[in-house]
Amino acid sequence: MAAVVGSAANLPSMLATDVRGLEALRGRAASDPKAAVKQAARQFEALFMQELMKSMRATTMASADSLGGSGAGGAMGTEMLDQQYAQQLAGLPGGLHEAITRHLERQMGLAPGPIPVTGSANNTVQPLDNNRPTRVPQKGAAGFVEQHQDAARAAEAKTGIPATFMIAQAAHETGWGRKEINHADGSPSYNLFGIKAGANWKGPVAEITTTEYVNGQARKVVARFRAYSSYAESFADYARLMQDSPRYAAITGRAAKGQLQGQAGAAAFAQGLQRAGYATDPAYADKLTRVINTTLRLQRSLGA
Repeated sequence: MAAVVGSAANLPSMLATDVRGLEALRGRAASDPKAAVKQAARQFEALFMQELMKSMRATTMASADSLGGSGAGGAMGTEMLDQQYAQQLAGLPGGLHEAITRHLERQMGLAPGPIPVTGSANNTVQPLDNNRPTRVPQKGAAGFVEQHQDAARAAEAKTGIPATFMIAQAAHETGWGRKEINHADGSPSYNLFGIKAGANWKGPVAEITTTEYVNGQARKVVARFRAYSSYAESFADYARLMQDSPRYAAITGRAAKGQLQGQAGAAAFAQGLQRAGYATDPAYADKLTRVINTTLRLQRSLGA
């Protein structure tokens, strides 16, 4: 059995089956849970690899005395050698420990991290998983829909654009509240729609690095975005943009005629935004259409 000491530096050499090793991991978890999760994942991987080598020896009928002599002493020597190999191999890039770490972090709510109850575009207590697409019924996605329904309905009353479509666009622009536009100090800009601050904008701004597509090629650029005092203000400004800009007259015209309904209306709305130059991403319409359809299913599951 590997020697067990209490320092964090020696945690990788501990076996999780050792009582003192478990106590050390438990103590580390209280002060640094992410580091403890990584160490626990490495131990799981080491134990798995040790069992794998044990099974391989049994399958190939390798005798214990071929490495460490005959009898109980040889078996113990083989077991210690396998344990040493397993500890050395565990933790290598691309190993099983990475998948275990991701799973444990999701189970413990450490990834992508708890979403704050205040000052967040998604104030649900159950965060969304950054590594998986948003599906129905995820509580994190449902929380985003419920949080912004009132503001979206107020914007619908002014523009005729279905509230669901606007919530979906806000979800697409912010990654369901996970990728908001923030000020340099980390405070939220409350900009849900990625509306930039042009020459005519007199309000506050947030300056960030974003991705723009030039001739179909993605490029990182620094851009200035409008900032608001609330998410409701963001919806209201988006409604004004849709109403006042001639670029979006075709969209609001179709909305006034009731032609933006259901999945067909979702595609027409998204395509209309792309034709009007709302975003430079050449796949914007397809991406937004998928998010709108997800939001429609979420609202049906919520009974909204």
